[in-house]
Amino acid sequence: MSMFGVLQALLFLLCITLLTKPVGLYLFAVYESEAPPLASTLGRLEQLLYRLCGVDPKQQQRWSSYAQSVLLFGLFGIIASFVILRLQQLLPLNPQHMQSVSSDLAFNTAVSFATNTNWQSYAGESTLSHLSQMAALGFHNFTSAAVGIGVALALARGLTRKPGPYGDHCVGNLWVDLIRSLVYVLVPLSLLGMLFFVSQGMVQSLSAPIAAHTLDGVPQLIPMGPVASQEVIKQLGTNGGGFFNVNSAHPFENPTPLTNFVALLLVFLLPAALTYTYGKMAGDTRQGWALFGAMLVLFVVGLIATTAAEQSPNPALAGFPIDHAAGNMEGKEVRFGVFGSALFATVTTAASCGAVNAMHDSFTPLGGLIPLVNIQLGEVIFGGVGSGLYGMLIFAVLAVFIAGLLVGRTPEYLGKKIEAKEMTLAMLYVLIFPLVVLGLSAWAATSSDGLSALGSAGPHGLTEILYAFSSAVGNNGSAFAGLSANAPFWNLTLGVAMLLGRYFMIIPVLALSGSMIGKKTVPKGPGTFPTGSLLFVGLLIGVIVILGALTFFPALSLGPLAEHFAAQYGKVY
Repeated sequence: MSMFGVLQALLFLLCITLLTKPVGLYLFAVYESEAPPLASTLGRLEQLLYRLCGVDPKQQQRWSSYAQSVLLFGLFGIIASFVILRLQQLLPLNPQHMQSVSSDLAFNTAVSFATNTNWQSYAGESTLSHLSQMAALGFHNFTSAAVGIGVALALARGLTRKPGPYGDHCVGNLWVDLIRSLVYVLVPLSLLGMLFFVSQGMVQSLSAPIAAHTLDGVPQLIPMGPVASQEVIKQLGTNGGGFFNVNSAHPFENPTPLTNFVALLLVFLLPAALTYTYGKMAGDTRQGWALFGAMLVLFVVGLIATTAAEQSPNPALAGFPIDHAAGNMEGKEVRFGVFGSALFATVTTAASCGAVNAMHDSFTPLGGLIPLVNIQLGEVIFGGVGSGLYGMLIFAVLAVFIAGLLVGRTPEYLGKKIEAKEMTLAMLYVLIFPLVVLGLSAWAATSSDGLSALGSAGPHGLTEILYAFSSAVGNNGSAFAGLSANAPFWNLTLGVAMLLGRYFMIIPVLALSGSMIGKKTVPKGPGTFPTGSLLFVGLLIGVIVILGALTFFPALSLGPLAEHFAAQYGKVY
């Protein structure tokens, strides 16, 4: 890694670490205090939204009601977005005269954005109208992130609250969590971020494409649109869906190295801060810092591995007269270079954000392996907004259970005993992900419809399939874009994968919250495992890595690892 790369990495890690506590304190004040900050201004808007939506902010929900609200809200959003996409040619704000989106693509896209995945089987600038970009997609960029935060808070309350003032088995109120997320967090930060991005040259317009001519006189249309407003919430909400087909590699969507750096800070900002918020809810900030530490270690290891792989020569270009010492520049923006691309890929796949500023399909076999593994570990290395925290807490419960087995006593977490019911729910959460990924990947790899979309044969083709379903179920949204996914088979199967990866995994999380919140806490004793210690951080990392390795290692051996070793003998795909 060059000195510039080292300094950039250190600056990024320093900024995230320094922002975690103040932003986490702010989030704690927003969600867990009776009087959120800025009550004289934003508080009025909050109360107005409660009245318009018919929400009683003092009404608490049990886990089952909370889950029902999540599912119904998701269903409403999917239907509304599907209708907008199918009818966009009849709706306003369509200066590009975009036509209707096909039913299978509309289903895929509506599900994709409602589940915070933002998988894109289309080119946004040539497929969607401005209204579709803002109403069908931008709406979900805000609300899907808010729902993720709500579910994380519900689990945190289940683990930290004692029976009493909020009512037995009540884990909060989705509508209150959602409205507060929008009013106090996502919308204000997005407005500030949009102004910054516009100041750096990012496009923000509702005009039609601009006609221009190249120096050779060739006519060209330069697409315009509400790019900056989409870009900031795409990153802040760990959504990842870009206005343009090439996403953050486009100069209108990511003009400078500075916007690239700020975009990455936005991706990690809320997932990191929520760990501190959790520590405050637990009454012991060491609990939050332990989760943050585990996330940070996994991220740094992945960044080093991705950078090392991409700074090595590309075996596919071995015979070409180029400077191989520059590393693998295929599919990368010269503005960002190898390290900027490796950093972006590691951050966005660690944080369940499908944004890309380089082509993952052009990474070296090992360079592409790390983003794939980041997703397959469960999107808990910071993860999505909210989803990263509740995923990490599930692994924390598993780690505590394993520690209890080692010392021969009933495991407990934050003073609450972990029993058979909780372990069943935790394992259900952990097993859904590989079951759906590997099951659908096997189907696609043996189906003519699945194989017809591949851009490569051999191990790389398998990796394209495996990455697609891992990204969909993990609600990440990035892709090995050699896979031509805009076909009925892929639109439908990926849509189903995204639904299962979001809602089938949220249900056991909320059920676990409901099971834990009614339990009494027991005082600490000599045998209590210290879950705010470095020992726990190490155990937690081990549980995450071992579960991911044991589950996906055979498939990875046939994909990127086989491709890597084949390349050593001159065979490239």
